[in-house]
Amino acid sequence: MNFDISHVLDQWEYQAGDIVVRKFTGKDGQEKIQLRVDLGLLQMNASGRPDGKQPFGHDTLLEHYLAKLAKYRQKHDGSDDAFKLSAEECARLQQEAIQFHHRYICLFQLKDYAGVVRDTERNLKVFDLVQQYAESEELAWSLQQLRPQLLMMQIRAQGSHALEAGQYEEAIGAVEQGLEKIRAYYREHAHPDMAEHSGEVQSLEMWLHEIKSTRPLSEREKLENALKDAVRREDYERAAKVRDSLRNLNTSQ
Repeated sequence: MNFDISHVLDQWEYQAGDIVVRKFTGKDGQEKIQLRVDLGLLQMNASGRPDGKQPFGHDTLLEHYLAKLAKYRQKHDGSDDAFKLSAEECARLQQEAIQFHHRYICLFQLKDYAGVVRDTERNLKVFDLVQQYAESEELAWSLQQLRPQLLMMQIRAQGSHALEAGQYEEAIGAVEQGLEKIRAYYREHAHPDMAEHSGEVQSLEMWLHEIKSTRPLSEREKLENALKDAVRREDYERAAKVRDSLRNLNTSQ
């Protein structure tokens, strides 16, 4: 068995500063993703747990601990007051979350926006589970501090998916709603100053401005602009015609 992958790396150059990724079908018939890094490459499954393992017979560790929580509630008459995740269990969940983080970064580069939303939603469930049941606040914070970055990736994917379909209003709505989630996070964690000055918020604000500035105008907006232009030029005959068109548009709607 030849373990040397030099020939693969020689045919696929590493590009510093770029995310170099590709998708292919493996010998097992499953889609795989490869990420080129400076010292080699990372390979992961495109769906399911990225490393293909099934911890404790479940598809992911998250599902294992959710099942464990459900059994605990069943045994304690629906109560979960004393259910806790140990430091080791939180560390395992965090390691698994990192796998999904690597994958959704790759999926975004591949423009698989639905896959990014799927994996970020999954990691948010991990964050929520750890926040509620970690045996200490320090353990919970180890993941919670990563929430803004994760939300930003999810918002980018949702917005990009809408833009691909030419749905500018949906994209704007997704970004605006996502920005409010990030701001709420900072307010909740006593960092109100970061609600406007964090890297995630500023990056998304710039993108939102870009989307709005490139959004095609609706028929109403075109007529409103034409009316303003006609009034500015004192072309009242043209202004009257545009007003009639606006009234007709209002009637038809």
